[in-house]
Amino acid sequence: MASPNRRDVMLGGGVAALAAWGAGQAQVLKPAIVEDSGASLRARAAQRRLLYGAATSTYQLGQSDFAGALAREAGILVAEYEMKRDAIEPVRGQYDFAAADALAQFAHVHGMAFRGHTLVWHASNPRWLDAAAFAARDERLLTSYISAVAGHFRGRLQSWDVVNEVLLPKDGRADGMRLSSWLSAFGPSYVDLAFHAARAADPHALRVYNDWGCEGGAPENDTFRRATLRFLETLLERGVPIQALGLQGHLAAFGSKVDQKKLRTFLDEVRAMGLKILVTEHDVDDSGGPSDIALRDRAVADASRRFLDVVLDNSATIAVLTWGLSDRFLDAPGFRAVLSGYRPRMLPLDADLARTPMWSALASAFDQRR
Repeated sequence: MASPNRRDVMLGGGVAALAAWGAGQAQVLKPAIVEDSGASLRARAAQRRLLYGAATSTYQLGQSDFAGALAREAGILVAEYEMKRDAIEPVRGQYDFAAADALAQFAHVHGMAFRGHTLVWHASNPRWLDAAAFAARDERLLTSYISAVAGHFRGRLQSWDVVNEVLLPKDGRADGMRLSSWLSAFGPSYVDLAFHAARAADPHALRVYNDWGCEGGAPENDTFRRATLRFLETLLERGVPIQALGLQGHLAAFGSKVDQKKLRTFLDEVRAMGLKILVTEHDVDDSGGPSDIALRDRAVADASRRFLDVVLDNSATIAVLTWGLSDRFLDAPGFRAVLSGYRPRMLPLDADLARTPMWSALASAFDQRR
């Protein structure tokens, strides 16, 4: 999940403007195929029967140069914040789809697929939700919301992150589940309820469980991979209609490296369960590295390629999304970093929308996918 300081940019007048635009244009704009040279990430991925895309927000689309780059490079969009519950249902029973509809409309106009993120999470919930969950312990607090939101987008989404970040083995439970309000109020079966409700509301959208922690090579990643496999196996044994695993893909350029052998074995086991695989939130944190931009860029590209070489070697992988397309909208992590001149370079395009070495790493990984 994106770091909290990226949320602080939000959402301001750009959201309202794009939401109004989306509502006003929905009936008159027609889907269009975006022309490109065939060299975009979108086109390269499509040639290998993959989807490449990115997370975006309505305020970003207010910048026409970025919107053009996004339409050219991305074949699938996901909302960075606009489809989380605190954005859609800030007041109980009152749903606001304006911003999410604007993003969906942008995707439609530019011939892109669109995915939903996320129906159930322990974070980004409205303030009233926890008290309501414990007051009545009524499962409809979960299922009615899913029915309303997934139903609103029925037939328009490629996939939903139905449940996000359920696992946290260090919380000490034998099943590896995260201690959360949902777990306390409804027990482990809240995951089952969510997937069944999502299928009923929109049987056509791929139903994804999304999490992070499976990519690294540290001992805690070993623990997380084991917990994830057990979790997926138990869901399938209970007949939960899960269809895919979302692998977030948040990496560090100067931290724990991807263990390719362990990741390959893990993904092979996921594929053997009959599940699809999506990379849902890929970026590479370049903080803590040298000040030399060329060295940082090379480390970011190397980390991304090391990860993608394994993920794209698995035939169950169907999509790769980065958590943003351009470094333009990234916050430097803290005032000290800003004062020292550090600017993040974590994504395929830099702040000026020029292609970075990470873009080249993605392009090469797509081109070489069998």
